[in-house]
This record gives sequence, structure tokens and C-alpha cells, in this order.
Amino acid sequence: MAGHSKWANIQHRKGRQDAARSKLFSKLSKEITVAAKMGDPDPEKNPRLRLAVKEAKASSVPKDVIERAIRKSSGGDADNYEEIRYEGYGPGGVAVIVEAMTDNRNRTASNVRSLFTKHGGNLGETGSVGFMFDRMGQIVYPAGVGDADTVMEAAIEAGASDVESAEDGHVIWCDYTELADVSAALEDRLGDAESTRLVWKPQTTTELDLDGMQKLMKLLEALDDDDDVQNVTANFEASDEVMEQL
Repeated sequence: MAGHSKWANIQHRKGRQDAARSKLFSKLSKEITVAAKMGDPDPEKNPRLRLAVKEAKASSVPKDVIERAIRKSSGGDADNYEEIRYEGYGPGGVAVIVEAMTDNRNRTASNVRSLFTKHGGNLGETGSVGFMFDRMGQIVYPAGVGDADTVMEAAIEAGASDVESAEDGHVIWCDYTELADVSAALEDRLGDAESTRLVWKPQTTTELDLDGMQKLMKLLEALDDDDDVQNVTANFEASDEVMEQL
């Protein structure tokens, strides 16, 4: 099992203010609606919806917002969203994956391309950087659930493939097709997770200095602020000193 990784992912969206919180709720609600529309509206019968609801609850999305998003999937006003993945390079040669849900492919493609160009990046073809990442299930627990050995034992029994434990918590990895089952088994042993989601895990990372991090963060934040963008992942890392200066 690997040690704690330094790779960072904007999906965590920590320390956001009210406006960003509202935008996060909107993104999570959209995922719930799409998941319910694509499968059964009952979370117990729809693994993708179950994970979407779990992630929304972990992000403190109100119960009525979750229920409204599920009801919207069966209503006549439900939008027909298309899932699209964009790939490219940001400042410093960092690989970037953008996952979007859109009802207008042309609008979203134009916006994403414009943001890459404006912030010193370069949008590539699908597959241009995807091979540098692994699709994985990621489950995050706070440090308080137990020590590294306790979490490791629970993770192995649940069918996880890797665990990274550090002072600030535990990150448990599993095959993306088994995320629902592994997270359910862990919930029985460790309680509710802080986060349960599908992510793109970088195979390697590109280390950036302060200037490079500042430029990259402007791109990632601009992409994340786009209404059509659901998730943004990049394979960067930076020293603790650089992160403190940010």
C-alpha cells in the first residue's frame, strides 16, 4: 500500500464562499437528476444515484434539494444533458481533464477552449492526456475514524485496492466499478465517509513552483466556475512551502 500522495485535485473544493457553495449544490443536483433519469429514481436500486446522493449529503446539500433533483428527473421540464470529457494541457505542461454535463455541446466546447487559451493552456483531443490517469473510486475518511492499521484492515475486507493515511485523514482507493459496494462495506465498519466519488487519479505528477501554481490555479478555478463543468482534475503537485504561499 502506498504512502500519502501529494497530488492535488480541485474536486475537493475546500474553503469556498457562499456563491461557490451554491454553485457546488447546483453541480451536485445536476448529477443527481442525470443519474436518476438514466436509471431507477430509487437510490437503493441505482448505484450511480446512490453515490450522487451520498456525495451531496457529505457536502451538506439539504434533503429537500436532493429530493427535488430526483423528482425533476421524471418531470417534463428535465433537461437532456450530455456528458462530455475534455482533455488538454495547462500552464507548466500539467495535464488537465474536464468533465462536463451540457445541453449545448457547441456552447460548452467553445467556453472550455476559450478558458484554456485565455489562461495559457491548450485544449487537445479526447485521449490526449487521459492515458496519464486511472479511473478510480476514491473514499475519504477523517483521521478520527481510526489509526492507519484499523482503516487498512477495514479497507482490505471491503475490497479496496489501496489506502493512503496521513495526519489529516485516510484516502481509500478501489476499482471504479466497485465503488458502490466498497463504500457500503466501509460505511458498515467506519461510518459515513467525508467523500465518495469517482475520480481520475494521476499516474505521475508535474511539480510546479509558485508562479506555475498561480497560473494553473487561475485556469482550474475558471473552468470550475463554468456552469456546464462538473469536475476538473489536474496532475500537479507543489511543495508545502509553495502551497502556503498560495
